[in-house]
Parts: sequence; C-alpha cells; structure tokens
Amino acid sequence: MSSPFLTLSDIRKSFGGARALERVSLELYPGSVTALLGENGAGKSTLVKVLSGVHQPDGGEIRLDGRAIRIANPVAARGLGVSVVHQECLVFDNLTVAENLFVNCQPASRGFVDWRRLRERATSVLRELDAGFGADTPAGSLSIAQKHIVQIARALVHESRVLILDEPTASLSQRECTDLFRIVRALRDSGRALLFISHKFDEVFEIADRYAVFRDGVSVAAGTLADTNRDALIRLMVGRDLGQMFPRLEAPAFESDEGVELLRVEGLSRAGEFADVSFTLKRGEILGIYGLVGAGRTELAQVLFGVQRADQGTVTLGARVAEAGIALVPEDRQSQGAILPFSIAANLALTNLESLAPRGWCSAAREAGLAREWIDRLSIRASGPEQIVHSLSGGNQQKVVLAKWLARKPAVLVLDEPTKGIDVGAKAAVHQVTSEYARAGNGVILISSELPEILGMSDRVLVMRRGRISGEFAHDAATSESLLRAASDA
Repeated sequence: MSSPFLTLSDIRKSFGGARALERVSLELYPGSVTALLGENGAGKSTLVKVLSGVHQPDGGEIRLDGRAIRIANPVAARGLGVSVVHQECLVFDNLTVAENLFVNCQPASRGFVDWRRLRERATSVLRELDAGFGADTPAGSLSIAQKHIVQIARALVHESRVLILDEPTASLSQRECTDLFRIVRALRDSGRALLFISHKFDEVFEIADRYAVFRDGVSVAAGTLADTNRDALIRLMVGRDLGQMFPRLEAPAFESDEGVELLRVEGLSRAGEFADVSFTLKRGEILGIYGLVGAGRTELAQVLFGVQRADQGTVTLGARVAEAGIALVPEDRQSQGAILPFSIAANLALTNLESLAPRGWCSAAREAGLAREWIDRLSIRASGPEQIVHSLSGGNQQKVVLAKWLARKPAVLVLDEPTKGIDVGAKAAVHQVTSEYARAGNGVILISSELPEILGMSDRVLVMRRGRISGEFAHDAATSESLLRAASDA
C-alpha cells in the first residue's frame, strides 16, 4: 500500500469541560475510501470540523503528504485540497450550477468575471462526473442527490485531493445512492483519498476499502474491511463497561394500583417526520427510545409535549397525567430549555408560577427558596439562586433545565438527549435523579443516541428508524448489537 496522503496523530479537542476528541488518529490513503464509524457523539462531526478548518485542535498533529500543516480556516482547507460534502446540501438555489461551483473563486479577466472560462470549466467537471445536468441549470431545480453532485463538482473545481463525505446518502433513494457511489468509485480510481461517514453498514461494505472506529472521542480501531465483518464493527463501536454511570433502580410493582398506565399512544403520525407510532408507558417505568439521527425521535417528543400537532393517531392520558401533566427536557438546552440571561431562580419560577404566585404576585422569597432546594438536591454548582444560567457549565445548565420541570412534579417526564455534551459527573447525577423520579411512581421517556445510556437506564426500549418503530426490547433482551441493527438499515 502507498503512504497515507493525510495523517492525523493524537488529535485532541474539548469544548469547555466536555471532551470531544482525545488521542484521535486517522490515515487516509490515495485511491482508497475509508469509512469512519461510531455512535452519535463519538466525535465524527468534530473531526470533520477540524479537517475543514472550522475548529482548531487543542493538540496533536496533521500531516498532508508527509508535511505538517495547520488548517486555519475553511478557506485554508480548500487551498490545501481538503473538501467536505455535507449531509445538508450547501447549494444556492437561486444560482446556476456553474455559479455554485465557483462561489468566492470566479475566474477573472481585467477585473471582471470571465464567464466563458467559468462555464467551460464547470462543463468539463460535470462531464467528468457524468452528472446528467448542465452548467446553466438552475440549482433550485435539482434533486437532493444532484445537489450532492454539485458539492462534489465544487471540490473538483478546487482540485481537492481529500474528499469527506458526511452522511451523503441520508436523504437519498436507492437509485440515487447507486449514482452517487458510481461517482465515488470514479473519484477513488482517480487517486483521491475519501473519508465516508455513514451509519449504514451495507453502504460501508459496498463502497469503502478501509475503516476507522471512534468511541467516546477516541480512536479504537482501524484496518481493512476485507478483514472484518459487521458484528465485529458493531462491538468496536459500542463495547464499554457501564460501571456506576447508570444507577438504575428496580421498578416497583404498581400493577395492583389504579391508574398503572400513564400514557397510551396509538397510530400517532406527523407527515414527513414519523408514522404509525404506538406504545404505552406505565408507572415507575423508564421507557427508552433509541434511533439514529433523523429517526423522528425529537419530533415525536415535541408532539407528546404539545409543541407540534399530530396529523393522525391518539394520545390517551391516565388520570395522574391529566392532573400533573407532561414535561419535556429538550435536546437543545441553550435555545429551548433555559433562558440563559435569567437567573437560576427565574428559570425555575417560569414553570412553577402557580405555586410561587398563588394570588397573582410572585413571591421572591418562595422563588429563592425553590431554587435553593433544587440547587441542593441536584448538587448544582452555583453561588446561589441569583447566579445567571449562562455563567454555569453545560452540566449545571442541564441540571437547571431538569430542576425547573421536576419542581413542577409532572407525571410523565420526556428527556431528549438529557446528557448530551455534559461531563461524566453530571451525567451520573442526571441518571440518578431520573431513576429516583421514575421509581416514585412517575413515568420517564428517555430519548438518547447513546447506547450505554439506553441500555443502562431503560426498563424497555423502543427503536425508531426512518420515523417508525422498528423494534421493541425488554431490558433483559436488549443488547448493543440488537438495538443498532434495528436502528440501521443493515
């Protein structure tokens, strides 16, 4: 095998107290497609941003063709011959294909855009890719697959030698995937080095020559796909000791109590997001919902909470839920979960005005008392109730969001990625309070992309794939391999 064209050694990157990459190494070879595999949160997206110049690594070395380099920004990445084809099509619909290919780099003559050269070069690249559309085609008229081809053509215009394909087939049909793979093979055969990121194992084995596996921001394995199989890769992606991270308490028996069923969902659908979702939630139960990005889990949570409306189906509430309500801790805590410029006390007050202002006036003493209670109960590291939420760490911000809903005492708590981007200690604290809350007779719906969290905390697991329930597993029957198979298209 030839020498690697691009080499990453011991790359490190943290955001605040959260480690995204630690001791990451990767080699990309000319004339080869390398599949980058890992769970959601394994560090794949951060690596892409490091390679494209969006983020600067905290340590480590990047070598291009044997020479140490620094990718200062996306423009520098392009100049070095590194391009990214994003899952979201970064194409300007109001421009022609040719204009899209030369955004910010139009050929010029005497200070004016040389439109003839621009169109000739665009036509030549599109012909090389056998794109099936012309340089003057309006980009807005193209399909998603064709817009991906425009992004690839843009990389060829810049004479890129390294192409990163980040989940390029997520929104494509089988026929469109076939066309895209034809182009990928042609790029590989021309000597370019490609990094292919996908959750779909059938695609990985079809198009890639090599693999690299990330887990928790660390490189755990690399090699040739001819020497491995799907089950071995799954074990590499998910294998770890759950340890004390998941203090799951045994569910109490409520079968003899009236109102054991808190929630019944039947045939729930929302066009373009999820369809025919049915399940029940019982008292004392933690129901895990696992799935890959785009599976429809967040959209389902928003419908259950009432942020969005369903097109079809029913949600039947038990008596306790109708009285105490449903709460949602959203995935994006900073824009949806908390008001960052407000104090801890003010954030908790927003969801508890009935108890804090029984006669229409909010009591400052009650507000501060409630905040102090939950600062103590959740071990929120803060100077006091008046500390501004924006000044807290990510883990403590998440605890504030959780506290404002727990203080309201809902019967059903929906948690959407509750430990995303927070440190290990904060994760354990969130898991502890979640388990205790369920065992007190409430119900918890835990949505997570982290398999250990789902396996460690859930009494029962539903798996979603492309907007539908693709599997249901009791706690004792759920394994990393079975959930990942149900979640992927493998």
